[in-house]
Amino acid sequence: MEGTAERVVYQKLLLWEPSLESEEEEEEQEEETSEELVPNPWRPQDSSGNKAGGLTGTWARLVAALLLLAVGCSLAMRQLWHQGSPTGSLGSSAPSPGGHSHGPGIYHHGAIISPAATCSHLGRELLAAGGNVVDAGVGAALCLAVVHPHATGLGAMFWGLFHNSSSGNSTALTSGPAQTLVPGVALPTALPTLHLLHARFGHLPWPRLLVGPTTLAQDGFLVDKPLARALAARGTEGLCPLLCHPDGTPLGAGARATNPQLAAVLHRAALAPTSDLAGDTLLSLLARDLGTEVPLAGPRPTLEPAQQLPMAQGILFTTPSPSAGPELLALLEAALGSGAPSPDPCPPVLQTSVSPESSTLATVDSSGSVLLLTSLLNGSFGSAYLSPGTGVLLSNTTAKSTTSAWACPLILLDDTEANVLGLVGSGTPDMARAMTHTILSHLAEPQTQAQHQHQGQQEPTEQPSTCSQGILLQVAAYAEHAHVSSVPHGCCPYQGI
Repeated sequence: MEGTAERVVYQKLLLWEPSLESEEEEEEQEEETSEELVPNPWRPQDSSGNKAGGLTGTWARLVAALLLLAVGCSLAMRQLWHQGSPTGSLGSSAPSPGGHSHGPGIYHHGAIISPAATCSHLGRELLAAGGNVVDAGVGAALCLAVVHPHATGLGAMFWGLFHNSSSGNSTALTSGPAQTLVPGVALPTALPTLHLLHARFGHLPWPRLLVGPTTLAQDGFLVDKPLARALAARGTEGLCPLLCHPDGTPLGAGARATNPQLAAVLHRAALAPTSDLAGDTLLSLLARDLGTEVPLAGPRPTLEPAQQLPMAQGILFTTPSPSAGPELLALLEAALGSGAPSPDPCPPVLQTSVSPESSTLATVDSSGSVLLLTSLLNGSFGSAYLSPGTGVLLSNTTAKSTTSAWACPLILLDDTEANVLGLVGSGTPDMARAMTHTILSHLAEPQTQAQHQHQGQQEPTEQPSTCSQGILLQVAAYAEHAHVSSVPHGCCPYQGI
């Protein structure tokens, strides 16, 4: 496993407030470390555990630390106030330090977009706490494992694509070959896969990322509309009591669900020093529930250089085989070589295909670092086997499973416009065709699109809705701003700073 490679950390995001400029300059002269400006909103704040930036000795420095804490609490409470509803908002742009602001989806520091408002909000708070896009993305993915069990979870298979703006490198994350735990049930890979990504590129401590998801599982989360629709369509067989009323009927939107067994697993994972131990703990509990032996070889996720396609406008990066990334690059190379118009994003096969259940999210910062994550249960609620000892729904496997054909995240380093564009889709195995259409449209009119982005218009220009079957998330860094949007428009909540 490549988790032993040297840890790579790029510059973290820090909030800036004019009223704190003098205090920050004084602190920078005496100490190089930086402190959180927003405390953890997922648990009560204990004054005995708060740090004054490690500063002691003078009243002036104590007052400065208290001011930092007061500003942080104010920001956190204001954000929680705006996010009090079950669905949350689609996001907004706060005024910048210079006093100007942009339209929805454009931010000065960083942003995250995901299928669940709660998880986008959690990712935003990790950014505000000094985390980078990997911290925000992994934390949000763990959150989705709690609140969207129909589409992802600790039993899901993950793929990812990360571009590090500091080093200029693009790295692909894979869960490794699919393995069977028992017939029809796949070996879970989420914990070691996400742990490996964070161990190499994250900044915040690993336990910090699990605080929010653990609290949601233990204290309860509100069922949102996507989960309620999935429950109504599938029924609750195998899912009670987790997602059922006492009479066995499915929970509806706005109902509260808890998963204390999953909370216990996440708590143990927070204490595990390595990705091996994080995965082994879950495997032992699952083997006990299933009455089988613990596998001799657990999941082996990897980090490897992304597959790339150089072209006149820049370089395209995606995930290697057996994902759909190579198929995506082949489509793009053929289209660019022929000079033909971009292909129809909704071919006939898209309109009739049955898609596996998958989930995506994307994070970006204004320096151009991008993380795209996609996960799959291979069916709504996966195998529908709810492990009683862990609260985990395991992925489904069949003889004809194509568990990675849906994964094709794409990053474009656009040399002509000096920006970074990231695309990731879910909902259909033929998403590569829709992504090809989108990237070719972007390359056809880069200057016009860049001008729209900087003027505050929603980006990208609205494209067809991927035949009403899929979701396409787009993030970009342009002119020192982070941009987020989705197709269809408004499908996925975003947050930023």
